[in-house]
Order: sequence, then structure tokens, then C-alpha cells
Amino acid sequence: MLVSHEAIKLSRQHLMILSNKERGSNMNPARWLARIVALVVALVATLGMAALASSATFAKGTGGATAAPKNKQDDEQNSSSNRRERPAGAVFAMTNATADNEIVVYNRFSNGTLDRIRNVSTRGLGIGVDTDTQGPLRLSQNNRFLYAVNPGSDDITVFEVDGTRLKFIQKIYAGDQPLSLTLSGNLLYVLNGSVAGNGIRGFRVARNGTLIPLPDSFRALSSPIAVPGNIQFSPDGRVILVTHKTTNVLLTPQNAIDAFTVGDDGYASALPIRNASFGLRPFSLAFRNDGRLVVVESFNAAPNVSAASSYQLNSDGTITVISGSVANGQTDVCWVVITSDGRYAYTANFGSGTISSYRFDDSGALNLINGNAAFLGDMSQPVDLSLSQNGRFLYQLLRGAGAVAAFRIEDGGGLTSLGIITGGLPVADGASGLAAY
Repeated sequence: MLVSHEAIKLSRQHLMILSNKERGSNMNPARWLARIVALVVALVATLGMAALASSATFAKGTGGATAAPKNKQDDEQNSSSNRRERPAGAVFAMTNATADNEIVVYNRFSNGTLDRIRNVSTRGLGIGVDTDTQGPLRLSQNNRFLYAVNPGSDDITVFEVDGTRLKFIQKIYAGDQPLSLTLSGNLLYVLNGSVAGNGIRGFRVARNGTLIPLPDSFRALSSPIAVPGNIQFSPDGRVILVTHKTTNVLLTPQNAIDAFTVGDDGYASALPIRNASFGLRPFSLAFRNDGRLVVVESFNAAPNVSAASSYQLNSDGTITVISGSVANGQTDVCWVVITSDGRYAYTANFGSGTISSYRFDDSGALNLINGNAAFLGDMSQPVDLSLSQNGRFLYQLLRGAGAVAAFRIEDGGGLTSLGIITGGLPVADGASGLAAY
């Protein structure tokens, strides 16, 4: 009942005006009392209409989605259905706004649905257009800390996480245009995507979550025009992979995935191994716990030819193809996640407004389940994906709609919509980054 707050405020003002104006007058007491009663009746009627309007608005929602409160600091206005559920985690999205980059905080309930409750400033600046990378927002493995890139101010913000509460604890310089993050143990590496010098740099993660720069840890990518899409540690922390979104005809291979080996001192190798991507324009990647990985390939956003390849990562940083370019019939695939049990992979297809689902077999080969496992709208522009800690729910950031979509993962890998939560995010204006637990 968002309207009722304004109604109450307005009626209080009327009562105060009436009281101040007529207390000192010679109005007949009975007439004065009648005026008060009339105002009270009007107030009750207004509240009743507001309640009906609020109920009608909720009834029009689709897929069980809950309406987000207009006041971004108000975390008390949950839907009646969610009040019957217990809070089970949180989801965080990033605005990437140029004037003030913010984290949008959502309560995640045990049934997978979300309520938006507040925006929290990173105290840094976004760039207002897509980071066009995977991983600009990352949770620590124990979900105690949240790390956010500020590509407009060249720094990283660190928050301490307590449920849905974020406490700012650090902002630290992170090189020229930090765009993507990866964590392993007590190491964090950031991907710098500036055309002036793309590469990676490292930090130690202290016990309190703060970052300590590794001196002289910057490493250039294998191509100065790489336009990188993702940085990712291997599960054992021994290798860092970086995807190249641009083709370089002057180098071999032309479409590449860089691999840096990581020493015991936490430093990446001085030069990367330039691995060949099976498909054109490898955008992002995700690992299974066994060292197998999926790389999604957008094929330069050509219509209906997006694909995903699976690989085995070798200890020396080389990769071996298992499944090459398994097509999903969609356009401009860019983001990917793998479920914690390693059975399913989901990809976000920016151009089609869809999510695709894949299944792994025992060999690590990919099999398409459904190219259009979920349709989110022609102009929804799905970007970052994230999974709940228990692996039962999938969340999708919608850049075009300024929203987050929620899904339940069914047996067999199918998706059931749990609604779309709007508000707090810019619409079609650069929202980037999603992290859930």
C-alpha cells in the first residue's frame, strides 16, 4: 500500500491546518467536531481505495513476482506470499551508474522469490554502459564479503556482508578500467579492459576481506587489442583464464583464450599461453569442479548461431576440446553459469532475450536441452547470471528492463519462472554484475 503513506501524510497535514486555523476561532464546538469527523471518514475512504489499488496492482503481476518498494531504503514491504517464507539468502546487482555506482540488494526467500529492499553506494563510479564482461561483482567463497568494480573511477569496493546488510570497508585502486574479478583462496585478480593497456593484476585478500596489492603483478594479455570478456581462476587456483572477444588476424590462433599459470607466491606467469578458441568470439567461461569448463561463443552476434564449447583444462594451462561449438539457435550469447553439481549449464543470449540450457554427460561433453529455456522479452537484454548457494535457483540480470528475473531449476534442467523484480536499476543504461547466495 504505497499510496496510503502519502494519503496519511496529506490527511495529517489537513488535520494540523484545521486544528491550527480553527482552534483560535469562535466556531461552534459541534461544528468543529463535525469537520474533524468528516476528515477522519475521508481518510478511511482514501486508505480503503489505496488498499484496493495496491491489491489490484499485485494481482496483475506475473509468475509470482513481487512489487519492489518505491523507497529504496524500505525493507519492510514484502508481499504477503513472501511473509510466509523465511529469508534464505541475498542477491546483489550493480547499477554501474556514472554519477554513483550502487549495489541493489534483494532478499532471497526459501522459495527462490526476491524482494528489493535497498540501494547501497559503492562510493565509486560506473561507466554508464555495459562493462560487457562477466564477473564485475563477486562474493567471497564464504559469502562474507562482496567485491565490486568501479570502472569509471578505476577502483574496487569491498563490502562486509551480513545477510542483506552491506558494510563498506574499503575502496582501492585497481588499474585502468577494472571490469571483471575472480577469487581463489586468499587471492583476487582483476581484469583491466582499457584500450590503453589491457591485462590482469593481483591482490592478497586479508582475513577481514580487505585487499592488499601484489606489487608489480600486472601482466599484459597476449594481444593489445584483446577486448577481454572474463577472468576466471581454475578450481585449484593454479591457472587464470581470460577470454578475448576480438579476432586478431595477425596472431595465431586468431580467436584466443589466454592462460596464466599461478605460482605459490600468488603471482601469475609473466607471459600467457595463447590457447585457441574452438568458436568465434569467445565471450565468457565457467568451470566445473573437475577442471572442465564451458566457453560461450557469440560469433560476432550473427543471428541464431550462438554456441558453447566444453574443454578440459590441463595442468600446464593448455585446454583440450571436448565438445566444439554446440549451437543453441540463439543470438549473441555472452554469459554462462554451471550448477554446483556440474550437471547443467545456462547461457544468457543478449540478442534473443533468452536463456539456453545444456546438460553435461559423463565425459564432459555438452548436449543442448533447450535453446529457448526461458524467453524474457525482445528488449530485455539478459546479461549476468548467478545461482543461489544451494543450486536450486537461477537469477538473471536484465539490462534492458532494469530488472532481475528469478527461476527455479527443475529436475532435468528445466526452468520455472518465479517472477521479475523491477526498480532500483537503470533501464537499458548499463546495469552490470550479479551475485547471489
